[in-house]
Amino acid sequence: MIELIKKPWPWYVAGPLIGLIVPALLLLGNKHFGISANLRHICAACFPANIPFFQYNWKKEIWNLFFVGGILTGGYIAAQWLSDGNAVSIAPALASELRSYNITDTQHLLPQEIFSWEHLLTLRSFILLVVGGFLVGFGTRYAGGCTSGHAIMGLSNLQWPSLVATICFMAGGFVMANVLLPFILNL
Repeated sequence: MIELIKKPWPWYVAGPLIGLIVPALLLLGNKHFGISANLRHICAACFPANIPFFQYNWKKEIWNLFFVGGILTGGYIAAQWLSDGNAVSIAPALASELRSYNITDTQHLLPQEIFSWEHLLTLRSFILLVVGGFLVGFGTRYAGGCTSGHAIMGLSNLQWPSLVATICFMAGGFVMANVLLPFILNL
């Protein structure tokens, strides 16, 4: 049984399981799936203030905080006890492309040339981590939700704003991966 959990599941198993979350949440309590709203719940719970945006009954959404806690716990369990100990396997063509950007650490999920304290203050890492993080947060707030909320929950409910948001997320991802990222990595 443990070997079944250790290996990646095919798309035709994992996809429907993720898709079944939506009707289950709707049927079990009219709940909406999404991750980004949890930051608002955490802020409302930990920093009570007279900010109207954070004045709501966050306890009604505590199930979502447990969901995110489960994601973090599952990631920790997978990394500690379900990992085979081998380095991350990437395609040789990708490794070659990364070397052209002076990224030689292809053994870790997060290359040390970008994700380390000593490289944090370089222009490349600052743009990717700080500016990129700000843009993701701003975009999520501006779009009224994250990719999981729109692409999984919104599209399954046939919501037009979710279709527009998902198309914009995908278009932005393609532009970032194929135009902006190579430019930034050459800095």
